[in-house]
Amino acid sequence: MATGRVVVTGGAGNIGTAVVRRLLRDGDWQVRVSDQREAPAWMREACQVHTGDLRDAVEARRALEDCSHVIHLAAIVGGIANFHQLPHTLLEVNNALYNGVFRAALDARVERLVYVSSSMVFERATEFPTTEAHLDHVPAPRSAYGFSKLAGEVYCRALHDEHGLPYAICRPFNAYGPGEVPEDEPGIAHAVPDLIRKALSGQRPLQIFGTGEQTRTLTHVDDIADGIVTAAAHPAAENEDFNISAGEELTVAEIARVVWEACGRDPQDFELERLPSFTVDVQRRWPSVEKARRLIGFEAAVDLRDGLSETVEWLRGEDAAAVAAR
Repeated sequence: MATGRVVVTGGAGNIGTAVVRRLLRDGDWQVRVSDQREAPAWMREACQVHTGDLRDAVEARRALEDCSHVIHLAAIVGGIANFHQLPHTLLEVNNALYNGVFRAALDARVERLVYVSSSMVFERATEFPTTEAHLDHVPAPRSAYGFSKLAGEVYCRALHDEHGLPYAICRPFNAYGPGEVPEDEPGIAHAVPDLIRKALSGQRPLQIFGTGEQTRTLTHVDDIADGIVTAAAHPAAENEDFNISAGEELTVAEIARVVWEACGRDPQDFELERLPSFTVDVQRRWPSVEKARRLIGFEAAVDLRDGLSETVEWLRGEDAAAVAAR
């Protein structure tokens, strides 16, 4: 298994933080975090920290200097409303980040570029569970976000085909867990923190977007971090792409019920209010995880109910701290 000096772009974000913790737990990596956001104190103590705009070629080269591996997470992300409100910004920023980071990775001749893509590249999937090979047959995403993440995959393969740069592509599915705070406007953040905040606030009926029959495969952020770090180091991950996901497919209505009960609300009081959906709202999301299991031994380990309970307790603590600070 490879080790060395790794830079995690977007390392102060939700998945990035989990990835950094996982790398540090291994004990074999020297970790550098590159982010425009301020890194927490524990991260600054344990890692090198680069603060700068990675769209700038000079900053990107500085961030990757002397690094053997890159885990590229930096991007504009968020929930379904974000995809519809910021389509041009998503394309412009995410593709500019590829130009900066991927060119710097090529100039540095890193041992492996790990690109963290998205399940949204399978926005229009017709095969379930969706295998990695289905990407060759599925139509391109309609959403600017999905297209921007697919573009990053094309960049990786182009770098390898023309210059021989080794890569690994990881596609997280429906990340949740401690670390993501819901936004004031529903749909800007991901569904789980939105639903938790609504349930904790006493909202009834609980509001969801669409019919609730859409399906998702929620994956704890620690499992996603484990898959990404494994792909960074494992010999069999070189020049491969992986779905990084749990395996349990649930409807949005079922997820809302599990969240409701994890928040301590009476199951008898559960009811839903269905709000109009968005133009792009994936109706089914259920990946095959067989390839990651077979090639690199990755398998999600966090039970969904346990993970949601942990996330609820973390968000309760954040809410309590915010009230105390007023």
